Amino acid sequence: METTTRIRPGLAELTARLRHQVARPDSPHRTAFSVAALLREQLPTVDLLSPQERLGDEHSYVGHMLHTETAFSIVAVVWRPGQQTVIHDHIAWCAFVVLQGVEYETLYRDHGDHLTEIGRAANTVGSASGFAPPGDIHRVNNTGDTTAISLHVYGADLSVPGSSVRRTYDLPVRRPTGRDSR
Repeated sequence: METTTRIRPGLAELTARLRHQVARPDSPHRTAFSVAALLREQLPTVDLLSPQERLGDEHSYVGHMLHTETAFSIVAVVWRPGQQTVIHDHIAWCAFVVLQGVEYETLYRDHGDHLTEIGRAANTVGSASGFAPPGDIHRVNNTGDTTAISLHVYGADLSVPGSSVRRTYDLPVRRPTGRDSR
């Protein structure tokens, strides 16, 4: 179901392609990667958002729910410089593509009493990736000096829980050592 009455250029076509893609029986990880490939190959534009929506909010990053249905939800996220998420994981698989700016991501491994940083990525326009629980613990931020916009597709109907976040992590973060990096 469309969550607004605003016409969003390209959304109907994107939704149809995604519906076809996620209907294929596959593992959550493979689905996330195949959706990321679709987003990369058929890159949506920032015109999915109005000029006002593209401004974001000065206090926090903003997620604009563009579409929800049983199998997936589409959310556009606007990140002003300096904005970031808390460290978190998700309730379902996710794929994303960067439409504007640079979205920085740090990945973590949970050791019970602490987290270890296991990777970093600077995702530029057209960069797309996917992930699925377990092992999808990350933080996303905009350390650049321009607004970043990314499109996220989650393998859940987010109109029901209202958020893709399963859990947030408030554990110490340690640098990887030989023992922790396994």
